[in-house]
Amino acid sequence: MKRSVIPIAAALIFVSCGKAPPPDVGDDAAEAVITGSMALEYAEQFSVDYRSDGCSVIRIGEDSFMFVPEGAEIPDDTQGMRVIEQPAGNIYLAASSAMDLFDGLGELDRVTMTSTEPRNWSLPNVLNAFSEDKLTYIGKYSAPDYEALVESDCPLAIESTMIYHSPEVKEKIEQLGIPVMVERSSYETHPLGRMEWIKLYGLLVGRADEAERIFAEKTAVFDALSAVDIPEDERRTAAFFYISSNGSINVRKPGDYISKMIELAGGRYILTADDLSIDENALSTMNIQPEVFYELARDADILIYNSTIEGGIESTSQLTEKCGILADFKAVKEGKVWCTEQDMFQQTTGAADMIADLNRIFTGDTSEGTVYLHQME
Repeated sequence: MKRSVIPIAAALIFVSCGKAPPPDVGDDAAEAVITGSMALEYAEQFSVDYRSDGCSVIRIGEDSFMFVPEGAEIPDDTQGMRVIEQPAGNIYLAASSAMDLFDGLGELDRVTMTSTEPRNWSLPNVLNAFSEDKLTYIGKYSAPDYEALVESDCPLAIESTMIYHSPEVKEKIEQLGIPVMVERSSYETHPLGRMEWIKLYGLLVGRADEAERIFAEKTAVFDALSAVDIPEDERRTAAFFYISSNGSINVRKPGDYISKMIELAGGRYILTADDLSIDENALSTMNIQPEVFYELARDADILIYNSTIEGGIESTSQLTEKCGILADFKAVKEGKVWCTEQDMFQQTTGAADMIADLNRIFTGDTSEGTVYLHQME
């Protein structure tokens, strides 16, 4: 739903957390108006309003930003907002989930610094960027190389919500004059909401039209599945898990975006909130004992093993060697065990394809193959 056209001075009452702009706002600011808003289908954690002067007002949580087009003068009415000139480059990206979105836009070169070490990446273009010295690791998100940020004349730091655990780091970066944008895609309630952040980054780097095209192309895969209406009592059940180094079973919490993908794909996540004593934290996973997992998931029609943490497993014999009681699971006996590919979680643009993969598994039609999952032998 688009917002009505209102003077930007009035709009800033909302942007500045309820505080009206000071009385000395210039005449040029009073003339700028909101002409429209970015159309968002699934994302709820950011919004974009377009102004008549070509600038855009972005709101993410309690933070607000103004994107200023290349060559344009910075408006006077930026109170309460961090100003970022478009197209932004030389970005420090600590939010690893956003890297694939820049890559998908063909704008990976605009990211020159990251807080994730090369050995923890599986995206080919990112690894190439490291090997060609186009991308540099400058330390963990909680202890970045501040000198490197200053020397590189970094215009923007994009952090994940993990930065909330180290607020002093965010404060220090901002003290250096570098705007910090906290990427909140992990808070999106719909799995495709995460992917829709590509529209924000497309606007940031001057590729808004390309971002719209990519998003429409990717979601067309999901739209083709949305007509599939499988009754609840006919849906195949699934558990998504991995075996941790200490032998416990790590599972996704009910309501997590992976479990929602399973539901959107026509399956049913076998673990429910009533089954688990869910710990109150922001994590999307939790550890349970093998015996508890056995009681809750032994009759699951399909098991999906998450290879991105502890490494991949190619056969069910490897799986049962790690945890013997899994041999009694229905899915193991029937050969319905699947494993994720290593890059599944880093490929944010693949959300719709992942749902399509799951749909093929739940409907039993994998003749077209799968992208992010492979069946164990």
